[in-house]
Amino acid sequence: MAYDEKLVAEITRRVVEALAGKEPAAASSSPANAGSAAPAAAAASEDGFTIREIGEAQVGTYPDEVVIGLAPAFGTAQKKTIVGVPHSQVLREIAAGIEEEGLKPRFIKVVDISDVSFIARRAATYSGSGIGIGIQSKGTTVIHQKDLFPLSNLELFPQAPLITLEMYRKIGKNAARYAKGQSPVPIEAENDCMVRPAFQTKAAILHIKETREIRPGQAPVQLEVKWRDE
Repeated sequence: MAYDEKLVAEITRRVVEALAGKEPAAASSSPANAGSAAPAAAAASEDGFTIREIGEAQVGTYPDEVVIGLAPAFGTAQKKTIVGVPHSQVLREIAAGIEEEGLKPRFIKVVDISDVSFIARRAATYSGSGIGIGIQSKGTTVIHQKDLFPLSNLELFPQAPLITLEMYRKIGKNAARYAKGQSPVPIEAENDCMVRPAFQTKAAILHIKETREIRPGQAPVQLEVKWRDE
């Protein structure tokens, strides 16, 4: 891939502006108190989807659960993936995939880090089955197992712009199959060499916004996740 000096300069400019608190208006959706250590009591979207923090998460003891670990800004400071897919739909598909395999999803928010591999492993360590899913606000997703190193994993989906709702459902299904002790066929993910240059500026800004929501030293929190029809 050719080096694009103008693109690198634009990314650098936007990152510097964001770090200086001058984030471009088109990318700004964080609340005025973004980055505060105080947890948000609840966040609701226009479609009736709500995420509510209900206390510190506990390590699970039920082998029929898969824990879904959300990144610090997921569903609150950010409500859509990098390509505009609502977080409500993403979580519904992952949960549906888990339930189709006869297991139960449990949601936690990992608030002390924004790296998806560490979020996924933290979810796995809190899961009674030892299997967890980590997902960043921009959509990058990992299926992890608690006895693996953080940067190892069962399945990684790094190109968020290419992850469809159908794939999120398959991610839920495969995570449940791992939890049942099966060896599912890894999900075939698309790969497009043009995705990175096309989305890297937006990805950098979204990651900055994600990282601003980190609450240093705080343990994962348990979430109550609801949709309008529940």
